[in-house]
Amino acid sequence: MSKVTVVGAGNVGATVANVLAHKDIVNEVVLLDINGDLARGKALDSWQQAPIDYYSTKLRGTEDYRDTRGSDIVVITAGVPRKPGMSRDDLISTNANIVTSVTKSIKKYSKKAIIIVVSNPLDVMTYAAYQASGFDSSRVFGMAGILDTARYRAFLATELDCSPKDLQAVLMGGHGDTMVPLPRYTTVAGIPVTELIEKDTLKGIVERTKKGGGELVGLMGTSAWYAPGAAAAQMVESIMKDENRIFPCCALLNGQYGLNDLFLGVPVKLGNTGIKEIMELKLNKSETKLLHKSADHVRTVIQTFEDMNIS
Repeated sequence: MSKVTVVGAGNVGATVANVLAHKDIVNEVVLLDINGDLARGKALDSWQQAPIDYYSTKLRGTEDYRDTRGSDIVVITAGVPRKPGMSRDDLISTNANIVTSVTKSIKKYSKKAIIIVVSNPLDVMTYAAYQASGFDSSRVFGMAGILDTARYRAFLATELDCSPKDLQAVLMGGHGDTMVPLPRYTTVAGIPVTELIEKDTLKGIVERTKKGGGELVGLMGTSAWYAPGAAAAQMVESIMKDENRIFPCCALLNGQYGLNDLFLGVPVKLGNTGIKEIMELKLNKSETKLLHKSADHVRTVIQTFEDMNIS
């Protein structure tokens, strides 16, 4: 009996649950929220979609952590969303308290679970969940890079007027303006993107990717949910099916890329035990400099969190 819990029945959490149900790879998805009726309503709506879209995954909404007992994977989306003019860093205090509380409650009923963090600011929220859980770092990591690379690839597909299916890309660093897209590792059906797009155009796409979340907040007045939800569901799929897919995720570094004791976006191999391996790319001097600059920013945010003494 496979079971996934999604904490937070807002736009992102509900999308994770719905996309997972459509993949039909787990027996049950539990959608948990402090507003139990909201969670029950969205779960029921998705369950009523099952006869139409042909999936068997059962969905249940609840506000009671006892209903999450025995979860294989827990996706944490709970927290306050970004508002116009609000940076991810502004969210630290409120969301750190939420993520810490959620993680402790999850641990009580699912001691062997793998935790995927989606709440922002992503890098520090993943660190908060890691600290609160006491789990091995292979079982606590964040969703950021998959979403960021998806935005990057979508922008490239628009520019090239080609299918996004043919684009592969790697993106590293913190989730935000200091992320590090790597054009050198970006291909279109195996062709280096640098051969297909002018340097200045490519630079513009990279900059748009860095501000991709802010662009959507400006348009809608709130954070995105379709792509983030689908990205988290894709991570769950690789774990549940032990696919060993290579994804950029927010993972704890201990010496890789010359960085220690820091959660940062890097390529990892995701399988049934969580992160099976952190992939070390051979970055050039310029790429390494950008990655370490991003790491410095994340350290600053984590220090802000540490100074709050949240427990």
